[in-house]
Amino acid sequence: MRNFGMSMLWFWLAYLLVTLVGIGHTIFNIYVLHYKPMDANGMGEAYEKTKPWHPLYNIILFSVFGWLYMQGLAKPTFNDAVVTGLLWALICIVFDLFGWVLIKHPWSLTLSEFYIDYQPWITLIYLAIFAGPVIGYLL
Repeated sequence: MRNFGMSMLWFWLAYLLVTLVGIGHTIFNIYVLHYKPMDANGMGEAYEKTKPWHPLYNIILFSVFGWLYMQGLAKPTFNDAVVTGLLWALICIVFDLFGWVLIKHPWSLTLSEFYIDYQPWITLIYLAIFAGPVIGYLL
């Protein structure tokens, strides 16, 4: 990792933006498309309808921010992109465990809900986050 600070800046900006896009999509589904919000049985129809879009948000945004990071390196290499992608995916996996499972809040999920019921989306999201810097390098 040649510029850890800049890598973290671009990662956290991408993570924040992709989270806001997902929340915005859910809110749009509730107020514009009139899907049902959260209920006692889970996240609700409005959120469920966004799931297939989550990998798309991630591949687009993490690729853009991966490209921005790679542009900041003097001579980026494919190895830089792979190491950055692995780091970003690992940080995301650990942060998501705490932020969406272990720390309880209205949108928190159980381990089973997040890692089993959220398949194939969560796996595709982590692959997209890994691929983001690689795609950014290739661009």
